[in-house]
Amino acid sequence: MDAPTTPTTRPVAHRVALYDMDRTITRAGTYSGFLIHVARRRQPWRLLLLPLVGLAGLAYALRLIDRAWLKAINLRLLVGKRFRRAEIAPLAESYADRVVARGLHPAALDQIAADRAAGYRLLLATASFHLYVDAIARRLGMDDVLATRLDEPDGGDHIHARLSGDNCYGEAKFARITGWLADNAITREDAHIRAYSDHVSDHPMLRFADEAVATTPSRKLRRLAPRMGWQVVDWRGRK
Repeated sequence: MDAPTTPTTRPVAHRVALYDMDRTITRAGTYSGFLIHVARRRQPWRLLLLPLVGLAGLAYALRLIDRAWLKAINLRLLVGKRFRRAEIAPLAESYADRVVARGLHPAALDQIAADRAAGYRLLLATASFHLYVDAIARRLGMDDVLATRLDEPDGGDHIHARLSGDNCYGEAKFARITGWLADNAITREDAHIRAYSDHVSDHPMLRFADEAVATTPSRKLRRLAPRMGWQVVDWRGRK
């Protein structure tokens, strides 16, 4: 079954399509790939620190650190404690080219195009870093982006390997979405909202939507979706 493409019949002032990114639009996660992409091209010696990345992952699995700490630690190990935006920006662009060339679900691109044609405002909401997500979003033609921010105490010239605010994940992502709606003067009753995600952590966003689509869902989301009346689609393998 394809994702919804027919417009709502309820008269509304706004149409919004909310998209998760990793494993929803992309075939795989992008965060680790970005860190390795940067390390290989900028400071290859940092690849020797990959065993420490593995230890950080183990600490997360044992619940000794949370996702935000895990992401900050890995960024520090493979990119650095502090780095210049001008140095990383070209690598973010080349990584975005790589993801868009080989790492997207064609069916996701079809749905993005269909939503755009139907007059939906496209919002990409992801826990990945603005540092490279913005470059991917431009290539996808997204209208707006909500992503995890990094600390930029020097006015943007330098970026520090620590998060600024919450990791844009789960309830924190949903809070960012509701804040974005308010900032854009979009009230819930005046909007028709579609939402697409592969992961159960996005259940607040999916529950909020008029049309929720579990896209190539994780095991937990696949079990939850029928109980919630959410559509399930598999975007793998479609050309």
